[in-house]
Amino acid sequence: MAEAAGATRGADAAGTTQATDVAGATEAVGAPDAQAAVSGSPVPESRRPGALWALGLFRSELVTVVRRWRTLALLGVLAAVPILIGIAVKIETSDGGTAGPSGGDGPAFISQVTNNGLFLVFAGLAATLPVFLPMAIGVVAGDAIAGEANSGTLRYLLVAPAGRTRLLLAKYASVLAFCLLATLVVAASALAVGALLFPLGEVTTISGTQISFADGLVRALAIAGMVALSLTGVAALGLFISTLTGSGVAAMAATVGLLITVQILDQIPQLHAIHPYLFPHYWLSFADLLRVPVYWDQLVKNLELQALYVAVFGSAAWARFTAKDITA
Repeated sequence: MAEAAGATRGADAAGTTQATDVAGATEAVGAPDAQAAVSGSPVPESRRPGALWALGLFRSELVTVVRRWRTLALLGVLAAVPILIGIAVKIETSDGGTAGPSGGDGPAFISQVTNNGLFLVFAGLAATLPVFLPMAIGVVAGDAIAGEANSGTLRYLLVAPAGRTRLLLAKYASVLAFCLLATLVVAASALAVGALLFPLGEVTTISGTQISFADGLVRALAIAGMVALSLTGVAALGLFISTLTGSGVAAMAATVGLLITVQILDQIPQLHAIHPYLFPHYWLSFADLLRVPVYWDQLVKNLELQALYVAVFGSAAWARFTAKDITA
């Protein structure tokens, strides 16, 4: 990860594209405005980049993130989890037995996979959400700002001038896009494996009601969206940590370490009083989307909690980044 954080922009085409965007924007606005952007001083209104420039910055950031070898490796690991689960269930049930515990929450979705391959989507998301997905998001978010500083490209990005707020928003938007991409990779991999190894058909919900396969697909897509939204708090936290240091490896390690610590705290019964305020506490509430009617209570609490983390740590990241002395 250190090699990737230190040499990403010089090693791949995405970095070249962004460097070209920066150079072109610098010529357009002139040296005085570039100096203002780096120092944090406001750029004259008439020379501030427009919405299309900001969209181009987001596109460049997203392409850079997705084309990194580290990111591709993370997506590969995420895609492999449902494949391994599907193969394990197929082997376990080859003699006509059942897989997994009975019930309807979390990993218990595995018990339904043999009857309907669509349940592998739910089982795959339930298996990756507690650890694999948030760790992948933590790595990408932690490297967002600190990785640029570590590789010496952060100052050049600000010379464009992107403006610190625009750059921070583009970074966070690219992390959010990765949240959705990572979740869809897990869901798509699980759906493909489920269709290959198991039968497909009507879906029996947790409430015992049967719904059509098409309705089940819609709910699977809604669950993937809910899982992606559940990761927005981790993304904001990782971005804030990334503004505190100039080392991409340190930011990634701190984000993942904090994630593991919070997960442990959420499992200690004696700390039940703080559990509702920990960002992973309501993650598995997405199972309520498989009820008829849908139970919205836990889902809404999850969204409210993630919005709180985004507001708090997003504001902290902005305050830190806009006041930070950029030397690299």
